[in-house]
Amino acid sequence: MKNKALVILALVMLVNALSYGTIIPLLYPYASRFGINPLGLSFLFASFSLFQFLATPIIGALSDKYGRKPLLLLSLLGTSLSLAFFASAHAVWQLFLARILDGITGGNMSVAQAVIADSVEGKQRAKAFGLLGASFGFGFLIGPALGGFLSGYGLTVPFWFASGLALLGTVLGYFFLEETNPKHKRTHLSSDIKFIDPVSLINALKMPVVGVLILIVLITSLAGNAFIIGFQSFTVDVLKLGPKQIGLLFTLSGLVSVLMQAGGIKLLDKLTSSKKKLLIVLFAASALALLALTFASTLPLFVAVMVFYMIPNSASAPVLQGLISENSPEHSQGKTLGISSSFMSLGQIVGPIVAGIVAHFYVPGIFTFSSVLMVVALIIVIKKIVAD
Repeated sequence: MKNKALVILALVMLVNALSYGTIIPLLYPYASRFGINPLGLSFLFASFSLFQFLATPIIGALSDKYGRKPLLLLSLLGTSLSLAFFASAHAVWQLFLARILDGITGGNMSVAQAVIADSVEGKQRAKAFGLLGASFGFGFLIGPALGGFLSGYGLTVPFWFASGLALLGTVLGYFFLEETNPKHKRTHLSSDIKFIDPVSLINALKMPVVGVLILIVLITSLAGNAFIIGFQSFTVDVLKLGPKQIGLLFTLSGLVSVLMQAGGIKLLDKLTSSKKKLLIVLFAASALALLALTFASTLPLFVAVMVFYMIPNSASAPVLQGLISENSPEHSQGKTLGISSSFMSLGQIVGPIVAGIVAHFYVPGIFTFSSVLMVVALIIVIKKIVAD
């Protein structure tokens, strides 16, 4: 039963990842039609993340009360509708409205993580999170190349296709995904629940171990999302690549992600029994690679360093989420993981905006900014996690 739930979940999230991966190479080229520059692109990214930040804890808490399945399906349906609206946009405000709608219903990953928490014992969760990450990574393996190919038929075609994929994921989940949060385990939902509760977010940072891990989630999210803007700006404005070429680069990064999360984490588990010490190695390697990207002025060098960066970057997220889940109360897995996703979304809000500002002056400087953030995360792991 539990294995079946994980397989169906992985399939649903694969379709969701394909939907997201298909549009990634095209966001900047498509938005530029409306006069959006790198700074404007960063605000477009941030608009989605802001509303995801506001809504995700509520979606997580609702999944604790009403079950994982209905909230997951609602999120996927919202993605489908928002992509359709994005593809049919005729003005900049419609692009932003579409991203906001997707952000409001964008809590599917936190709900998927809660399904894993329901279905898998603590010590095995990192591997299960790795399976989920591999599904997402495989979507990035196929999706960007597919989006680049479909862009040859028109820049709106991949967005309509992605909308259909998200709708397919909704249908698959409705018919085949079983509920993993039975009624007798569900929590009561407070009558005064708010769209966002700053006190809960602050209190989460004070939780033993989990609070520090969530802080690290925020810092690494800042670094990772700044990198995304840096990647888009560098490949389009500096390397002068088109949607198909950018799609192939995303496909290459997706291949590395699949290999790392499907088999790499298992190998790393054999090399060290301590996830905390593993984070040190992963963060140090990420910081080094990001710094090297600052000086990767040619396409071959950029590709080589990017591949090196994706190796530790792909492995660190499931290890970090696994640690958070292992140290969270069993009765509030959805809420805790939802709060973690909110801090991740906060990084998705601030990171791109800062990156957009940096890109206005010096595009490669974005990679330096991300590298410094990873060094900060590394220091926190050493002093606050491993030392304790």
